[in-house]
Amino acid sequence: MDIIIFLSELGHSIRPWLDDISTAIVACLLIVFGGDINRFLRRRLSKYNFIIRTLAFILVNAFGYGLLIVNLSPLLHRELLNIPNYLSISIIAVIFIFIGCWAQRNKQA
Repeated sequence: MDIIIFLSELGHSIRPWLDDISTAIVACLLIVFGGDINRFLRRRLSKYNFIIRTLAFILVNAFGYGLLIVNLSPLLHRELLNIPNYLSISIIAVIFIFIGCWAQRNKQA
């Protein structure tokens, strides 16, 4: 019972930073999967000339990833706010552990 109270208090104490945490989660996911996305685009665009490939790279990396961070972070923030305090710290830890394991498995860490 004490562990639930401890987790609940810890979850309550991180609530003011859930917006930053959700941005960090989305950014970490983009870092881990960004290489795969860029590789996919490079294969698809290899037959086009340099200028088109460069423009596509700029659009995807500057605007695409930026839009994903700006639009997905508030959605994730709202979902994290819906999680009970005693579960939120555990779920956030599991998410970061999953991202770290995925990055390690794909030799990005």
